[in-house]
Amino acid sequence: MIATIINDCRDDNAAGRQTTRVSAILQCPVNFIGVSSEIEAAGNLIDTLDALEERQGVILVNVAPRHTKAKRWKNGSPFGYFHYKNALIISTIDGLSLSLVKKFKLTGAIHSMDIPRVVEILLEKKYISAQQKDYITNTQFRSFDFLPRIAEYLIKEKEIESEIIPIEEILDMPETIWWVDVFGNCKTTILENELADKNISLKGKQLPYYTRLKDVPDKAPALIVGSSGLGQKRFLEIVVQGGSASTQLNLSIGNKLVH
Repeated sequence: MIATIINDCRDDNAAGRQTTRVSAILQCPVNFIGVSSEIEAAGNLIDTLDALEERQGVILVNVAPRHTKAKRWKNGSPFGYFHYKNALIISTIDGLSLSLVKKFKLTGAIHSMDIPRVVEILLEKKYISAQQKDYITNTQFRSFDFLPRIAEYLIKEKEIESEIIPIEEILDMPETIWWVDVFGNCKTTILENELADKNISLKGKQLPYYTRLKDVPDKAPALIVGSSGLGQKRFLEIVVQGGSASTQLNLSIGNKLVH
């Protein structure tokens, strides 16, 4: 088994502490993917499931600011879980983190957990001590104190008391850019089979479509089938052959796309 953490607490201190805690509790290798938004988290969740190739794994997703709209929650967005093939996914529910899970139809429902009640169960089942109970319930660092422990429980017990949220209640993912790689290629949330006319409008200009990067003319911007996605469903990417699409076309994560 391998664990993957997808988290916006991504500085060296936070990433190192989370990785060490998850590795210590789950006794398995741990991969860390730092993100800055729910859109990035959603795309990396799909790519991580693809990388697992149906092998056993656990994915822990947490992008949960506590300011502005997030203040409606007592202590950040609720966490939910679901299983996909041999993977256990535990994620914040609010926002767009699970929107590509919805798009790919990976589950029909999310099991939403009430943290105070779940922590009581962890205590009853001797997964935590009485001294840890209140601290874990109110922690400001849930990725470090709560997620590894509920992951351990769900790996062993499979399920815990929860509220069922139909996947239809998760927000739809907009047509946008979810990642910019080191070469400046821009991964979009649009799938190849969704591009009926094989073109996309970007800031009023049409981009030509090519199946492979090698077929794009030098220095030209284009749309290609990228490597990211799951199974036969692959995301389209905006590229510039031999250059950076992000720089040349002034693109960034969250830019709206029209096709």
